[in-house]
Amino acid sequence: MKWKEIQKELETYIDPVKREYLPNFFKTGKGQYGEGDKFLGVVVPNTRIVAKRHKDEPFEVMAQLMQSEWHECRLCALLMMVERFKKSGEKQRKEIYDFYLSQTARINNWDLVDLSAPYIVGEYLKDKSRDDLYRLAGSSLLWDQRIAVVATATLIRNNDFIDIIRLSELLLNHKHDLMQKAVGWMLREMGKRDKDLLVQFLDKHAKVMPRTMLRYSIEKMTDEERAYYMKRD
Repeated sequence: MKWKEIQKELETYIDPVKREYLPNFFKTGKGQYGEGDKFLGVVVPNTRIVAKRHKDEPFEVMAQLMQSEWHECRLCALLMMVERFKKSGEKQRKEIYDFYLSQTARINNWDLVDLSAPYIVGEYLKDKSRDDLYRLAGSSLLWDQRIAVVATATLIRNNDFIDIIRLSELLLNHKHDLMQKAVGWMLREMGKRDKDLLVQFLDKHAKVMPRTMLRYSIEKMTDEERAYYMKRD
């Protein structure tokens, strides 16, 4: 079967040191966000090589890879989608976008989200309704929520800030460190392009923002500005 051939290709790139290291790095222990995930030990550039070779495989092959217990197989499928999306017309892009959203339960670690959501979800929604972002943000799945936020990276690069502002307000009290980092990261990126807008957001919300979210959002500010916003009184 084709998906097995792709897995075997990935296995030729196994690095035993990475195989040992990656489970700890991606928090796969009991009760951690990546609990139970398994790693072959293949670095992203090599996974990308395999994905580029197989970007034209049918969705059925990608779906089988997405069901794999191996993290790198899922990443490979996502990178295959990203590569195909780049070269596709509007009809095919919609098919890839819809397929991607059907697989979010298996896009279940931060790197899987971050290496795919901006390049598929963000790109597709540049000139379309953003309703799916808010549906994902309202999901009970942590990774759906992260897809919604990280997808805005593409919008922000196009000076389109309204959705990260609205999503940040919607997720302002999120308890999970990974989401606080994601929201703060996107606010920081917005601030690099429109500092006044970030200042307006912080003046309104800084006193109630989680510390992690706040720290990430003000990373590019001056020492004095950071000290001002980190004060809680």
